[in-house]
Amino acid sequence: MRSLYSAQPTWMHGVPAWIKLALLSVCGTVLLWVERPAYLIAACVLALSIFMSLGAPAWRSIRMLGGVAIAGGLIVLFHWVMGTTVQGVASALRLGSAATLALMLTLTTRFEDLLAVLEAVMRPLQRIGVPTGRVALALGLMLRFAENFHAQWNRLDDAYRARAGRGGGMRLLAPMTIRTLQTADRVADALAARLGR
Repeated sequence: MRSLYSAQPTWMHGVPAWIKLALLSVCGTVLLWVERPAYLIAACVLALSIFMSLGAPAWRSIRMLGGVAIAGGLIVLFHWVMGTTVQGVASALRLGSAATLALMLTLTTRFEDLLAVLEAVMRPLQRIGVPTGRVALALGLMLRFAENFHAQWNRLDDAYRARAGRGGGMRLLAPMTIRTLQTADRVADALAARLGR
């Protein structure tokens, strides 16, 4: 499966994976606690500024935040209809900040490093019989499939746009589902061969 990891080095590539994951967890928790839109706007601007400091890899991936912006707009619209616009704006800003931080992590951290951190964090659970290796692998595959889903959706949308002159929208769901199932089947076969089952 194709990864969103950027091989072009940036200043964030040198930061250990466990530090980036810890900071992402802390920042995500703080975002949930903050209520004032002004503070959330500042957090979102800061996250975008750090993201853009990654240079070319960030510019190549900026399109991925377009879907987040659309989702944020829909959240605000829903809350506006419900009469809770301020709450909607806060939720959209939290989503934007968290998604930007997560994209930075994905662009600058190898899949193997993420998997190693997950295995290390869950190692104490081995004492009570939890198969931590398999759990970490499952979590890692979930992250990789999310990346793969987004990359395949963009490729399908580009192909449709080249033929029809506009985005595919909901028309892409059927071919996207087929491709995702095919990818999952190939990964399952590879894992079965690797695990000897």
